[in-house]
Amino acid sequence: MEILIRFVPTNPLKLAASRIIFTHVAHYTRLAEVGKLEVPKTTGKYETGQLILHKVFGYRGVILFPWLARVYDRDATNKKETMESAESADANRDSLSNVGKEVKGRTHTFYQVLIDTRDAPYITVQTHIDMRPEWKKKRAQTEAVTFLGNQESSRSLYAIPGLDYVAHDDIIPYASVERVPLQHELFDKFLMHNPDKDPPFIPQETLRAWQKKNHPWLELSDVHRETTEGVRVTVIPFYMGSRESQNSAVYWWRYCIRLENMGSQAVQLRERHWRIFSLSGTLETVRGRGVVGQEPLLARHSPAFQYSSHVSLQAPSGHMWGTFRMEREDGYTFDCRIPPFSLESKPDEGTPVAPTAAA
Repeated sequence: MEILIRFVPTNPLKLAASRIIFTHVAHYTRLAEVGKLEVPKTTGKYETGQLILHKVFGYRGVILFPWLARVYDRDATNKKETMESAESADANRDSLSNVGKEVKGRTHTFYQVLIDTRDAPYITVQTHIDMRPEWKKKRAQTEAVTFLGNQESSRSLYAIPGLDYVAHDDIIPYASVERVPLQHELFDKFLMHNPDKDPPFIPQETLRAWQKKNHPWLELSDVHRETTEGVRVTVIPFYMGSRESQNSAVYWWRYCIRLENMGSQAVQLRERHWRIFSLSGTLETVRGRGVVGQEPLLARHSPAFQYSSHVSLQAPSGHMWGTFRMEREDGYTFDCRIPPFSLESKPDEGTPVAPTAAA
């Protein structure tokens, strides 16, 4: 089986034969073989250094390390689990830590992945003109992981671009004969080529030290999913730590949201409506147009959109829930539920460290 990758707006990923071929489209087309497809694993985990293609977004990447997460999927709950979960929710309704966990969680493997910077322009900007001229929006951001900075200011953040969390089922493994098959400034800091190993890229001590130091801020533990009228929303929250601000502690979380159109009709996100509850007793409502300055279109050729944002509370825990107002191509609008999820803090274990050659 050959994979033909064409990073053009109308079709980012095509499957055709046993080679992986990338196409660069500017004033001409150039084909370049970058590797050979491997059989996806149905059991077990992928190893550090495994080269991958993202099944949905089509970018090249490399696995750094795995995470085991509990996935709370409201669509997969059967009647028995619903009854048990309802009883459990009644018994624990006063506990914020149970918000979003009324359904039975199942363990799934996710991976920390470096994204090839050559693919960033293609996964960042996805212009698509379909039903209406104004529906020209980006398909996805170049994913990044953000950390609290060293300063005491609660607004001090820094980001490491080109880091993503990828579910096991979204992995398409491939192999390459190149010593440096992926372009990212951290690739040669984290990984070393070893032709005697499979995959032939092994972790350096820099990667182990960085993972250990930043484990509290990188760790993926809970994933929440829910589908409304064929649009599936997945939420992954991350605790980022706390900082003192005006003699009080401010707690920060990052959350990654992915929207997928599982239906046949194109649909566009028009508005967001968030409810944010804090353990301090405050309830905040946030409404606005689109998300991160965009109104993403989920169509047949670009059915998914992913973005990250942040929230801060003046309490160590809370929870969030809400809706996205969606509009189909026939003009029908509906509210797509965002599954409720907990914002839980952890004991602060030092300051996050940016990866450098010496870190």
